[in-house]
Amino acid sequence: MAQQHERLVSLDAFRGATIAGMVLVNNPGTWSAIYPQLEHAEWNGWTFTDWIFPFFLWIVGVSLTLSFTARRERGDSRTQLLRQVIRRSIIIFAIGLFLAGFPYFNFSTIRIPGVLQRIAVCYFTASLIVLYTKGLRVQIMWLVGLLVSYWLIMKLVPVPGIGVGVMERGRNFSAYVDGLFLSGHMWGQTKTWDPEGIVSTLPAIATTLFGVLTGRFLQGTFTKEEKTSWMFVAGNVLLLLGAILDMWLPINKSIWTASYAIFMAGWALVCFAMFYWLIDVRGYRRWATPFIILGMNAIALYSLSEFIGKLYAILITVHRPDGTEISVQELIFNSVFLPLASPINASLIFAVCFVLFIFSIAWVMWRNKWFIKV
Repeated sequence: MAQQHERLVSLDAFRGATIAGMVLVNNPGTWSAIYPQLEHAEWNGWTFTDWIFPFFLWIVGVSLTLSFTARRERGDSRTQLLRQVIRRSIIIFAIGLFLAGFPYFNFSTIRIPGVLQRIAVCYFTASLIVLYTKGLRVQIMWLVGLLVSYWLIMKLVPVPGIGVGVMERGRNFSAYVDGLFLSGHMWGQTKTWDPEGIVSTLPAIATTLFGVLTGRFLQGTFTKEEKTSWMFVAGNVLLLLGAILDMWLPINKSIWTASYAIFMAGWALVCFAMFYWLIDVRGYRRWATPFIILGMNAIALYSLSEFIGKLYAILITVHRPDGTEISVQELIFNSVFLPLASPINASLIFAVCFVLFIFSIAWVMWRNKWFIKV
């Protein structure tokens, strides 16, 4: 008889909080007035914004571990699980490509990498590792191997015309590979390298595997209090290790350095441990209800926010009396939010209101039990 597992409500809440953060930082009133913590670090270093993507990949790792265990106990075969993994990966990648092309779909310059595309690749690869390896030790070896291999590649492989071990913006091995295979299909703000590029996806897979290992730990026999304590301990150890490694390999989200992967896995563990202790150990759930609601349709809501953001910021315009055009997003910001506060605070208020708008959609979906499972 299959064992029944209690739903990890704290994971839903943590996922929802992460999605709220994604929506917040991606939708300011104006990109010319943003608090530094709501932007990515310019190169080395980290901000609040740099927490968000690795947190989501870490959550993907935890979730796939819990999901695979539940489905295996129901009697699903490895082949059935693999089919689901392939299907989900293709759908997530395709949604990412659609959003990258929307609204003009210029396929000669469409960006191939992206947030959802990287999530799809990391989910697919981590799932294969989980499905086709036996034992915790092998999965740890995969994680360490990915981080060490990427570090060695970035430090030891010479880049034509640049040299060995250069880690500057657009002048490193990761950027070189992006230029070889993704020319014309990269992030519009760089055009010569991509923050979700090919080689830098290797340590992002390792970030997902940190989540896998956490998922395995949560299924262990420790009490909830002991699990909380050990997650705090492990998280702080990883934070210390990442900070030490930063002296030789700077913490850098744009090329997802090994130190960044380790450091952010530490933060994910510490932050999730707080959610776990408050919600699943102490039973304080009411405060987290908005995050739980957001977390139940995470991919769908993130995709919707990106779609709406492009719709009213690019596609839908309004003609002004002087004959010029302005986007609906700019019109709303200038006429409604800018009179309320300084530009930087008005931009933040706009972003918060956009999060609340997405939450209202999430609430309607939750209330009607509309859960979109990609």
